[in-house]
Amino acid sequence: MAELSGVRWQQCVVHFERNVLAHVPQSERKVVAEDLREVFAVKRRSTAESLAQAFVERYRDRFKRAVEVFAQGLEEALTYLDFPSSHQRHIKSTSVLERLFQEVKRRTKVVGVFPNEKSLANLATVVMLRASEDWAFRRYMDMGPLWAAEEKPTKSRLDSKGGGVPGHQLPSQLCQDPVG
Repeated sequence: MAELSGVRWQQCVVHFERNVLAHVPQSERKVVAEDLREVFAVKRRSTAESLAQAFVERYRDRFKRAVEVFAQGLEEALTYLDFPSSHQRHIKSTSVLERLFQEVKRRTKVVGVFPNEKSLANLATVVMLRASEDWAFRRYMDMGPLWAAEEKPTKSRLDSKGGGVPGHQLPSQLCQDPVG
């Protein structure tokens, strides 16, 4: 599997909560789930970490395995809190990606049998490019706060270098007329 160096991993919060709750008896899940959701309902990392510590202390003796799973995955589940608050809602869940994969699956089922692997890849690529265009035009995430929060690379440096990655364009560049 390819690795993107410098990219931080975000565990889907919903799936993380399910993994923790899988180690809690059914009769206790409602109460534990409420405490667990409190950790991920806040906007600041320090507050989330304080609530996480309280969660660990509260349930350490009663649900040892659930607390172990919680402690092991907490850092990856809180990654979204290191981003601008306007992005957090989009980053903390994999719902958008799951929906995209469902659409690719739906479109490939319509075709049924592909003549070769390349034709399958072409269809999947078209579906994903359309989704990417939709996200760019609907301003799924405004990149301004992210550029403002980072020193390197700055928006002006990215604009002058065509997105900072060869062959890639910024959403603002995708909207420009290439002829004009």
